[in-house]
Amino acid sequence: MRTIQAKPLSVEAFAPYGTYTDLLHPSGMDLNGFYRDQVLLPLSGRMPVAFSPLVVRKPARRIVASAEYHDYTGEAILCLDDDVVLHVAPASAAPVPQLTEAFVVPQGTLVCLRAGTWHLSAIPLHREEAHVLIVLPERTYHNDCHVVDYPPEDQVEILV
Repeated sequence: MRTIQAKPLSVEAFAPYGTYTDLLHPSGMDLNGFYRDQVLLPLSGRMPVAFSPLVVRKPARRIVASAEYHDYTGEAILCLDDDVVLHVAPASAAPVPQLTEAFVVPQGTLVCLRAGTWHLSAIPLHREEAHVLIVLPERTYHNDCHVVDYPPEDQVEILV
């Protein structure tokens, strides 16, 4: 198992995986408190958008033992009540755990992953439990979710 250091979120470092915006401290064109089109989430087909709550628990160690991707859609992730660590790896035909990177995503920051980006659940940084909003087309977890478990030698521990 190898270890990686979670890094602060930055536009340049996160660009290969997607985009983000800080919803609690917006910037850009201020239209009387409205900040338009901060992040776009391309979705596939004619499926309705689903907003799904996810409760994640802080593990004893931040081990990346598996990852998932979606072929046909991006995914939006918003942690409501804690900073989180999010691991990602570039889109590829086969798993690439050796390319895993980790980012510290501040509470209230909306992250939109590109289609194909390897990822899994956000990991709470401070609290024992965090509440996360997941935005995907309806039933993506059933019809466009590919999960791969990594053998022990390919697993990654994230340090913060």
